Amino acid sequence: MEQTKITVEATVLASTDKVWDFYTQPEHITNWNFASDDWQCPAAENDLQVGGKYSARMEAKDGSFGFDFEGVYDEVIPQKRLTFTMPNGRQSTTEFEDLGGTTKVTTTFDAEGEHDTEMQRAGWQAILNNFKKYVEAN
Repeated sequence: MEQTKITVEATVLASTDKVWDFYTQPEHITNWNFASDDWQCPAAENDLQVGGKYSARMEAKDGSFGFDFEGVYDEVIPQKRLTFTMPNGRQSTTEFEDLGGTTKVTTTFDAEGEHDTEMQRAGWQAILNNFKKYVEAN
């Protein structure tokens, strides 16, 4: 069975080096890595190298639900591309395109089978939109 791929993107009004830093540094990840204001990312770790592990704790602020999102890097090209594989074998690739003062961030990921693909797209897009908002405000 062929894996369904979903793509989300945002153009961030910031340089590629700033966008890369805010996307990959745990002290920034905890400020944007959630889809809505009633969620939070209280902890993140990022070993930014091939074979290194990415992990982020995502949870509802009221404590009603939470999960750990994890992956192991397959590819790390600074300020260009990150690819990781999640524990269930799904992959995610994020590309950073320098547009001269702005940066296009595009993430393509393998859909999981439990939730509707449009729901997954909306959730990942909301997180990317939150990232854009955070970078542009800082």
